[in-house]
Amino acid sequence: MTRVGILISGGGSNMVALARDMTGDHPGRARLVIANDPGAGGLLKANALRIPTAVVDHRDFPKDRAGFEGALQDALEEARIEVVALAGFMRILTPAFTAQWAGRMLNIHPSLLPKYKGLHTHARVLDEGDTRHGCTVHEVTADLDDGPILGQAAMDVRPGDTPQSLAERLLPLEHRLYPLVLRRYLAGDRTPVMLDA
Repeated sequence: MTRVGILISGGGSNMVALARDMTGDHPGRARLVIANDPGAGGLLKANALRIPTAVVDHRDFPKDRAGFEGALQDALEEARIEVVALAGFMRILTPAFTAQWAGRMLNIHPSLLPKYKGLHTHARVLDEGDTRHGCTVHEVTADLDDGPILGQAAMDVRPGDTPQSLAERLLPLEHRLYPLVLRRYLAGDRTPVMLDA
């Protein structure tokens, strides 16, 4: 079984979707959840799922990104983590850190990459008048929201949609896509998964 670490910053709903899927014949198991915020609601959810947790508070490392990432790496190594899944982890990781996890770190992003890297994706979709929106799971590389695409889930933008309504409708698609991609990825299948809602 591949030992998977999941990094979160908030409520951890994608973490829960991943962890609940990692049972039975799944090739991986969630062995650690790390939050960069001690108040992250996902920590309580991880505890309820009996997954070990750790907090590496970025505020303990003012202007010391190397120190923050060193503490992250220490926690991952201590738990013998082999693959990292970023699930709403809101810190930009340096090339030095991502290089250590090349080919072993995934992320989910709320847009149809390569469109709308970075923040405020739902508002940007509406501002551009797009008719389709979605989410992407990709391998993490040194460049922000870049790297090989492993899966996408797409949906229609409806008249009257707001950033909040798009986010709410997209979340269930994220919860379907990410576990499906991770399961295949850990089994050695990098073929992109495409879902349509």
